[in-house]
Amino acid sequence: MSLLPRELRAGLDRELARHPARDLAEAAARLSERYRAGAASGGVYLRGETDVAAYAAVRMPATYAATAAALRRAAVPGFLPRGHLDVGGGTGAAIWAAAGVWPSIEQVTVVERDPHAIDLGRRLARTSPALRGATWRRASAGPGLDRPAADLVTMAYALGELSPEDRPAAVRWLAADAAMVVIVEPGTPAGYATIAAAREVLAANGLTIVAPCPHDGPCPIRRGEDWCHFSVRLPRSALHRRVKAGTLGFEDERFSYVAATTTRWPRAGARVLRHPRTRKGMVSLRVCTDEESVRDVTVSRRQGGLYRLARDTGWGDAWPRTGEEGDETP
Repeated sequence: MSLLPRELRAGLDRELARHPARDLAEAAARLSERYRAGAASGGVYLRGETDVAAYAAVRMPATYAATAAALRRAAVPGFLPRGHLDVGGGTGAAIWAAAGVWPSIEQVTVVERDPHAIDLGRRLARTSPALRGATWRRASAGPGLDRPAADLVTMAYALGELSPEDRPAAVRWLAADAAMVVIVEPGTPAGYATIAAAREVLAANGLTIVAPCPHDGPCPIRRGEDWCHFSVRLPRSALHRRVKAGTLGFEDERFSYVAATTTRWPRAGARVLRHPRTRKGMVSLRVCTDEESVRDVTVSRRQGGLYRLARDTGWGDAWPRTGEEGDETP
């Protein structure tokens, strides 16, 4: 389970308590309808304080969980960012995620166009010693907007809201002067397509892909047959269940992401692309390899340490370079 930081959880509960649960549920339903309807790029999804509160109740825990998972997998040894720029930051889920992964961060800037989201995000950030000094800028991000220097630049669940024509320039702008850029989108075929296109722009501009891909070459997954995505499980509070009209005490957030750097940091030899399949004395893994291919790997009990590693490996985790440690393929 991916839990919100204690301060964020308590702060979010206090903020949501200011709104009747019924109002939040109705606002959440309206928001869901707007997103399903595919409002035109540049349109307004959030239309007031209640909408923003409903969005925070429904989406902030999931956005935090997905972004934290992506950042942990991108956290290469030796990379200790001091500045963080979060673009399209909403109520600040990504800055909380980054602060948990990299305590080295000292300067934080959030660019967000909705004033109500900024107000809520700022109030939540004040509960954290690491984030209370964050700068919040009301702006639509993109080429032409001046930006602070930052080692780490993130954009979570926002690139896909831009028109396809505007995305390449936005990705280049994100990566300018950044040591690492991380982009997260929903783990749907459309979200993966957005990430795949962003990955191509980053690689074409000379950046090294450090996660999830173990290589800089073309994605070996055939479009239309499958898509690269991952999953993280998070708990639902009683209010969360009521606002979302859900019954389960948890939800699984599927996401796609790419992380790229200007320096050739170490990266995984391979990446697990699906839930491992466990049979008696055997674990089967589907991995993306540094040979620019997708490969099925089967590890048996007789392989000792590698078998124990396979039993503890999850969807999205790194895996040793294929061909090492005596791995076998079916």
